[in-house]
Amino acid sequence: MGMGYKTSWLAVPGADSRAVADALGLVGRVAMDWETGSEAAYKRGVFVASPVDGWTLAHGRVHLDNGCDGDGPAILDWLGVLGRRFGDLQYFSTDRIGEYHAWARVEAGRVVRAYCFHGCAGDVPLRFGEPTEIERRLGVGERWLEEGWENWSEAESDDWRAAMPDEQHVMAIARNWGICPLDIPEGAPVDDGIYGFPPGVE
Repeated sequence: MGMGYKTSWLAVPGADSRAVADALGLVGRVAMDWETGSEAAYKRGVFVASPVDGWTLAHGRVHLDNGCDGDGPAILDWLGVLGRRFGDLQYFSTDRIGEYHAWARVEAGRVVRAYCFHGCAGDVPLRFGEPTEIERRLGVGERWLEEGWENWSEAESDDWRAAMPDEQHVMAIARNWGICPLDIPEGAPVDDGIYGFPPGVE
């Protein structure tokens, strides 16, 4: 359905698109079909799709997290605010060009897991909570830039790099946790969603 790679998205169970758009504070709202809204959100703004299989997805390549860098305390605070409103939700971000891959899970209003790998920086700037079962099965999300990394041999550095996630891992985690946007078939019978801009974005 045109959403997934090289973007960030929220997956919120049991909420309608208007409630998610309200929580994100979207202004200048326009009703759009999934294809048009998704394409627009790759350029700027945020598209909140109508629910599919009980999940509402919201994505934006630039503006979804409204200024949070995605790999620090600010993103955890933002997700916590959303979690207090919806209870449960998930966040994903992936960009193969910058080797930037992140995921987070909120349960009962609390962030219980968050992980971010920034390949171009050679760092894991965000690591919160314990790896979930799917992460352990995939062999990702369990390592960070551990103490003493400056003295690693080339083989040790290669082992560390091999344990880092890529975009396919992000999709697999999303699928296991609830819904992966890549699995939504083209032409699925969904209603128009909401396209708009977070506060401060024109």
